[in-house]
Amino acid sequence: MRTRSATSRKVAAVVLAAVTVGGMAGTAPASASSPARAHSWQTENLGLHKAIVVKVLKRLFEDGDTSVVDRYIRSDYIQHNPLAPNGTAALKAFAGPLVTQFPDLKYDVKRVITEGDLVLVHSNVVLTPGTRGTAVVDIFRFDRDGMIAEHWDVVQQVPETSVSGNDMFSTVSAPQTNQPGPRWWTASSKAVVTGYFDQLLVRKDTDAVGYLAPEYHQHNPAIPSGSAGLREMFAAFFSQFPQMIVERKRVVAEGDLVAVHSHYRMSPTDRGQAVVDIFRVRPDGKIVEHWDVVQDVPETSANDNTMF
Repeated sequence: MRTRSATSRKVAAVVLAAVTVGGMAGTAPASASSPARAHSWQTENLGLHKAIVVKVLKRLFEDGDTSVVDRYIRSDYIQHNPLAPNGTAALKAFAGPLVTQFPDLKYDVKRVITEGDLVLVHSNVVLTPGTRGTAVVDIFRFDRDGMIAEHWDVVQQVPETSVSGNDMFSTVSAPQTNQPGPRWWTASSKAVVTGYFDQLLVRKDTDAVGYLAPEYHQHNPAIPSGSAGLREMFAAFFSQFPQMIVERKRVVAEGDLVAVHSHYRMSPTDRGQAVVDIFRVRPDGKIVEHWDVVQDVPETSANDNTMF
């Protein structure tokens, strides 16, 4: 992750802290690896949940409409953004002045993945036109009443250049759409990605690159496209950091898109990084494209919920 200036880091952090939404402090947290088996109310409302999340982000942070907070977000939410306390009061108080300060702010939603009670949104947040802005992944959990009940996020400044030549958001593989594939594809896509992820990052076995398509497209700005460079990079990385620990916290999958929210640590005592990896899986079971957002876990937090 590239280093940003103190001013832009503070502004972007406050903006994304304001995005935070969540649930009851006494509510049990989501599964540590993936959404629980979907109940009928979750399955029936997947499209509605997706629409609500996009509406909240757009109306609140582009239009300054705080009425969406009371309508769609629980007042006693669980917040995982380390810069924001629990509750919606600060969110409503901040949104109006934010739009006044940045009247051209754009919350450019790139892709949305929905599974069970979770909605994951991958966006480019730009405060001022002409700037690169930040890459953001927000994860929202809904309660049975259709209210946003919990929120996690990961935020990274968009760098000026990338090794692969790809930006952090576009879809390069065919078909060039940001929409997930059909839902019947979800289970097989999730199995492929979790198999790859665990073999490479949990067991540190670089033979996992066998899961990748020959034309594997990379959107991490520091990594080239293709499997050969990836294998070499991780082999060197595992040699340098033999105590590296990667813990999968939750997986959200829809169609050919699978997102993994994880805690990366270089050693057992390292605070580490919060990471969301997003993979696209071809019909033949090969992973063809990858995006990610990476954020250092800070020493202190405005809430007691951790980033995970």
